Amino acid sequence: MKRLIITNLLMLSILLPIIIACGGSDTVIRPKNTSVALSISENQRKKKALDHFVNGTVFEAQNNYNAAVSEFEKALQYDTTAGIYYSLSKNYFLTNKLIQSLNSIKKAVELDSTKIEYYDLMVDVYSAARNHDSALTVLEKAMVLEPNNVNLYYKLARLYEISKPLEAISVYEKLIELVGPDWNLLVRIAELYEKTGNTDLALDAINRLLEIDPSNNQIKILLIDLNQRAGKYDEAIQITNDLLEITPHDILVREKKALALIAKEDWGAASKEFNFIIEEDSVNLDAKINIAASYYEKSMSDSSLLPIAKNLFERIDKDTLNWQVKMYLGAIAFSEGKDSLAIENFKFVTENANWNVQAWIRLGGLLYDNRKYDEASKIMYEAVESFPQDFAVNFILGLSLTQLNNQEQGEVYLKKAVDLNPSDLNALSAYSYTLSQLKKNEEAIIFIKRALQIDPNDVNLIGTLGLIYNSIQMYAESDSTYERGLELDPQNALINNNYSYALAVRGEQLERALEMVKISIAADSLNSSYLDTIGWVYFKIEEYGLAKKYLEKAIEVGGESVVMLDHLGDIEFKLGNIVRAKELWKKAVELEPSRTEIQIKIEKGEL
Repeated sequence: MKRLIITNLLMLSILLPIIIACGGSDTVIRPKNTSVALSISENQRKKKALDHFVNGTVFEAQNNYNAAVSEFEKALQYDTTAGIYYSLSKNYFLTNKLIQSLNSIKKAVELDSTKIEYYDLMVDVYSAARNHDSALTVLEKAMVLEPNNVNLYYKLARLYEISKPLEAISVYEKLIELVGPDWNLLVRIAELYEKTGNTDLALDAINRLLEIDPSNNQIKILLIDLNQRAGKYDEAIQITNDLLEITPHDILVREKKALALIAKEDWGAASKEFNFIIEEDSVNLDAKINIAASYYEKSMSDSSLLPIAKNLFERIDKDTLNWQVKMYLGAIAFSEGKDSLAIENFKFVTENANWNVQAWIRLGGLLYDNRKYDEASKIMYEAVESFPQDFAVNFILGLSLTQLNNQEQGEVYLKKAVDLNPSDLNALSAYSYTLSQLKKNEEAIIFIKRALQIDPNDVNLIGTLGLIYNSIQMYAESDSTYERGLELDPQNALINNNYSYALAVRGEQLERALEMVKISIAADSLNSSYLDTIGWVYFKIEEYGLAKKYLEKAIEVGGESVVMLDHLGDIEFKLGNIVRAKELWKKAVELEPSRTEIQIKIEKGEL
């Protein structure tokens, strides 16, 4: 504290001549409250001003800025000099009173426009107020006074960084001319070049750093990171190889090499680096698990990586009885068809970490996203026993079951999910669709409408609502709903197909129906439902040859279904192939004996 006071007193010795010299000037701006000051002599005023100024300086050294402000304001009652205004401005600034600080520093500059520290403070005030243009203007004036002032260049570069990064680079290069190659300057130049997309120039700046200190491994790490972000993975790997020759046990460098290899999709080579990391005692368990988990997640799309993930988890498992490791090993065993081993591992998890719902959600969601619905449902059955009131657990389980065509059980868990989170759009959508699959159409409509209150423009929901209305023969409502969907998304393949089929069945607007289903076919020419629809539209407009072509293609692509066999039978009948028509109708009835309308056609031998 003594040192601070001494420093400020030294500042006082600098400012004191300014205070005394400016005391009698006619151009001095005095505060309004000068009645006391005018009633005493000039020397007394000078002494009073000096006393308050010294007190303010001491308070400032003690970080008591509010008290300092009070003293400097009192000093101005007796003498208005640039130095006092400067000190007052500085303490206003330190108490975040930017307007008062700016007014005071402006008066200081009016009284003495030669002091660089005044301009410096004014720049800080403008910058703090985010008035960057004014700050730049003041800096330019200050640099006329001291064109080689390094501090001013730093501030100018920082201000340019906000809106003129290339100008900032130019200023930093000027600074390097003034002070020589500097670590911080070159790093800032590299960052700005990278920000503006000039990767090669950014790399050049870092290489200049390396010229300053060729043995500095931190610079090499910067080069690795920059090459990695620039997509120059081979260069990044080469630098890591050079470093690992010197420090083979550097875990950070090995990790960076592994990440560069992964970026190149060379997961096999990366696993060698990760195997090394996993064996290191200094690496914490969570980091090891994250490494192995990344391989497991990637194995969802590349099954060749599953053995690597398994190996990594098994190596971790040797040194720990961590429940997360057992959970992943259980999932791996399940995917390998080793049910007993999977159950053993999952049992360990439920016994040792049944509290951690997020782990279950992550694993179940991952399996679902990768269409492993059977695995996902089994895992989430385990989870729901421990977390019956968790929204995500019920939701993932319900979705998985519906994807396995177990709508009855799926409905139970989707309903639970909706009860737990009534405003979740995805849950409402999935639940309403499942209800429609179960022919619970009135309930389905209620929940779809609830979802549409949340997002009135969700085209998928609108399409589902139109489909349900059509299935219960509410044709006016169905048509208006489909029209709304097409208004939002005229090229939506599913809505075009479903609306087209609805019109074809009713024999209405057949030309328009044909144009709509052509949009669907253009979007997905191998969709069996779309092929069935266009075939049926052609049937309705009595283009039986084209109808047959598309129905046969639909069955080829999607397999035999009751509807498509029935349709093709009708087409063959119209083409005069009565025997073939009966064969197709019989196949349809075999698949679904309850279809009495098809049985009647067989018995009558006609449509």
